Amino acid sequence: MTDLKKIFEGFSKLKIAVVGDVMVDSYILGNVTRISPEAPVPIINLDKKEDRLGGAANVALNLVALGVQTEMISVIGEDEAADSLERLFKAEGIDTSGIVKSADRKTTIKTRVIGNHQHLLRVDNEQTDDISSKQEEALLVRVRKSIENGVNALVLEDYNKGVLTERVIHEIVNICNDHGVVTTVDPKKKNFLAYRGVTLFKPNLKEIKEGLNVAIDMSSITDLQNAVMQLESILKNKISFVTLSEHGVFIKDSESQVHIKAHLRDIADVSGAGDTVIATATACLASKMTIKEIAEISNLAGGIVCEQSGVVAIDKGVLLREAQRIQNGY
Repeated sequence: MTDLKKIFEGFSKLKIAVVGDVMVDSYILGNVTRISPEAPVPIINLDKKEDRLGGAANVALNLVALGVQTEMISVIGEDEAADSLERLFKAEGIDTSGIVKSADRKTTIKTRVIGNHQHLLRVDNEQTDDISSKQEEALLVRVRKSIENGVNALVLEDYNKGVLTERVIHEIVNICNDHGVVTTVDPKKKNFLAYRGVTLFKPNLKEIKEGLNVAIDMSSITDLQNAVMQLESILKNKISFVTLSEHGVFIKDSESQVHIKAHLRDIADVSGAGDTVIATATACLASKMTIKEIAEISNLAGGIVCEQSGVVAIDKGVLLREAQRIQNGY
């Protein structure tokens, strides 16, 4: 039986880099007591404003929460949102030596207006075109440096904001494969089939349907199995890990496959759960756990963060205790 406590303690010895689209999740929080006389919209009496790490940065935040030595590699602007990101990274102990700053790039900031604990409005200020060839090269330099420094795994976290171009994806995967570095992917539709040769590919059910343009009926596992086989024939990835929301998770490698059902939970908010799952799966994979253990613990982590409102990182202690209970048959 795997000693989960020892594995979790060993997370602190891991070095993992996250490459992808970072952003600031900004919140305007207040109370609504009346409707504006100027238009039929609520008036927010401002209580507070706060900024949080979002996008690929939330994956890094979850890795840090697991105790992993974490580096963030991305391209951001030279603007107020970039300054906010840097402060947030520093506060969490995330290595930012892999961040490329460019005056030609806008840092993504998503502002959510919350009144009386209800989400009323979101304002996105972002740039989504692909980064330039010069920015690609600067990013790849950071990746090579990270690998030289002994990174154990690299997460490719795609939010379709332009950092993970086809060139960047192909070169990173080739570099990592040449150096025996584990690669894991949380994809989006745009470059869904560009991640050839990665170690672990983690789409959700919607993404695999759209990425392959197939219908999947979850009343039987057969459709999903066929879709995964089609995916692997294209990507040649070693492990496929599909998150299925209320249907749990499915994981497959060349030797075995496992479908794990979802745990019954009081779901408050699914935001950020995918970030938690890919972070946990990467740490477990880098720790050489079996695919069944990777799926079980990552599925558990995703469920735990869904019980809290807003985007939150996993609590390592809570995850370990629940994983041990499942391992012991409780």
